[in-house]
Amino acid sequence: MTLPDLNAAALGSWGPIIAILAMAVATYLCRIAGVVLMGFIPLTPHVRRGLAALPGSIIAATVLPLIERLGLAAGIALLAAIGSMILRRSELLALIVGMSAVAGLRALGF
Repeated sequence: MTLPDLNAAALGSWGPIIAILAMAVATYLCRIAGVVLMGFIPLTPHVRRGLAALPGSIIAATVLPLIERLGLAAGIALLAAIGSMILRRSELLALIVGMSAVAGLRALGF
């Protein structure tokens, strides 16, 4: 089996397959690059603290723009879900509490 010419007319049905394979390779390289690069960084206490804080900062960077865009109801619902998670340690309950809070607040006009 030989690969077809890489011009648009000759790709035909190979185009999507090549695109998916290229994206898979790029994804794999991005994931493995982090592991390889961290092999060269000594894990000092400062680096460990930074790595420990990383998940929270990623969540904040994802959630805060959503709250700013979606308004007060989303912020209160997030706080309710966080409170539920702290008290009960149940992701399903936190999801239900957060969704109930936002639905109730939206029904009240917030």
